[in-house]
Amino acid sequence: MRSRLFNPPLICVLLSLAAPGFLSAQISLSINVGPPPIPVYEQPACPDNGYTWAPGYWAWGDDGYFWVPGTWVRIPAVGLLWTPGYWGWGGDGMVFHTGYWGPHVGFYGGVNYGFGYGGSGYEGGHWQGQNYYYNRSVNNVGSTHITNVYNQTVVVNTTRVSYNGGQGGVTAAPTAQERNAEQEHHVGPTAEQSQQHQSASQNKQLLASVNRGKPAVAATGRAGDFAAGHVMPAKAAGGQVPEAALKATPKSMPAAAQQHPQPPAAARTPPQARAPQPPPSMAPHPLQLPPRQANAPQHMPPQAAPQPRAPQAPERPQPQARAPQPPQHAAAPPEHRPAPAAHPQPQGHGKPEEPHI
Repeated sequence: MRSRLFNPPLICVLLSLAAPGFLSAQISLSINVGPPPIPVYEQPACPDNGYTWAPGYWAWGDDGYFWVPGTWVRIPAVGLLWTPGYWGWGGDGMVFHTGYWGPHVGFYGGVNYGFGYGGSGYEGGHWQGQNYYYNRSVNNVGSTHITNVYNQTVVVNTTRVSYNGGQGGVTAAPTAQERNAEQEHHVGPTAEQSQQHQSASQNKQLLASVNRGKPAVAATGRAGDFAAGHVMPAKAAGGQVPEAALKATPKSMPAAAQQHPQPPAAARTPPQARAPQPPPSMAPHPLQLPPRQANAPQHMPPQAAPQPRAPQAPERPQPQARAPQPPQHAAAPPEHRPAPAAHPQPQGHGKPEEPHI
């Protein structure tokens, strides 16, 4: 089962649903300039229990980079947390690593998205059994329906660079815990998140070339709701915005129009990180082997017995038929020798020496 997040023709990412050792899908574009910094904006109030924050991000479309506003989304299942997607340098162009739902927050490039996503892990909320708890220090918990709250101080990261690696990008690398999270069962973005992206791709005011890194709709209270009064505008751009990032379009970069799905980057899911994982998955094999060995001797004798007996049956009559033939030739001389001696002896009375002539 797969879920689609990016509908524009230039960025269409498919995610596997609940697959062991999930391999996050990627899109590699021949773009040699990263997106603008993460804008500065306030978070709208959480609408109700069961929602979590999905931070905004810069996406790529027919007219270049555009902003997908952050929003509150319903958590698809108990125990799941959201790992945001991120841009990373792939050697010859920018690579977008799509986000996913999982039991732990994985690596998202070290990008400071704010509101609990400071670059590593998530400090905006956690699960306690069947209940989700919100950290007031980084979340706008304005609803009176939300009672599962706590206060935990979070160190605020002031860096707002929106991509990893390359020139000017964040230099963070995944931790051991984040690599382990990468191998867990994952779920792709929800329909609400797809709707949020789709609505943003059709809003010209969200293009970086138009808002110059300061979008008028930086966040929404609910996914897909861009109505006035339900949105939060950006207070400022997250830093100096390179002109190249504002002018980058598929027309100015024709090679960017081709998408190249690739396997996960080595920095995110290195082969060395997967090596320790097979031992747990191999545990069922020893459990299956003993029953097969116990059943083998029970079935093998009946199968082996008819096979040797079948060829022996036709072979036994052959030596029995051939064996008596030589004795018949060997016994022939004694039968003829006494015959002439028996007949002349009774007829020749008193002449026993005649047979010597």
